[in-house]
Amino acid sequence: MEKLIREVRILKIYAVVLTVLCAMFFFLAFKNQSSNERFKEIDVERINIVEKDGTLKMVISNKERQHPGLVNHKEMNPREREAGLIFFNSMGDECGGLVYDGNEKESGMAYSVDQRNTDQIMQLQYSESAGKDKKRVYGLKLWDRPDDFPMEYLIKAADSIKKLNNPEASRKAFAQLKEKRRLGSERFFAGKTANGDVGIFIRDTNGKVRLKLYIDKNNQTHIENIDENGNLVK
Repeated sequence: MEKLIREVRILKIYAVVLTVLCAMFFFLAFKNQSSNERFKEIDVERINIVEKDGTLKMVISNKERQHPGLVNHKEMNPREREAGLIFFNSMGDECGGLVYDGNEKESGMAYSVDQRNTDQIMQLQYSESAGKDKKRVYGLKLWDRPDDFPMEYLIKAADSIKKLNNPEASRKAFAQLKEKRRLGSERFFAGKTANGDVGIFIRDTNGKVRLKLYIDKNNQTHIENIDENGNLVK
């Protein structure tokens, strides 16, 4: 009888402990579902923002752990990139970002918007070199990119040219790609140039400057219409 009473007492204690543990489990589960964690300060080297299915949408990272980029849900070859934010679309491609850095020799920042399947078509940028011949450039740039030469093709072409291991042959190969408009062309810049001109500079489809509206460093105003050969049209 005493053994039976002892076993019943043990069962009661077990039941109470189990009930308390279950209550704590449900309380914590409900708390995690109904509230967000709050942090006053957090140190982290990289944050991946993903959808519920795990699709990568944004990366916030330092320089060492920065994402190399995505093309068709595949990571690009490792490359050095500055700290910042990289955006990704639902197609699995990188579609823009913000990078920045600065040191004793140079500094800069760029916010880029990429055309679908290819590289940037709009960029707000700033760059500056230190030293006696300091050059500072900042403003908005626009590019044209071909629809029939996506980033995947561009990467393969660049890799093939690098394998040539011949500077002159590489220069000619890139020149041919540019002539065929495979690399895209700069079309517009509004901002300050390295020589101190502030204004708007518009290029044709070949990337040649054709129209300038600017004020130079001596506060002189200029409106210049330029032909395709680089000559000023009066």
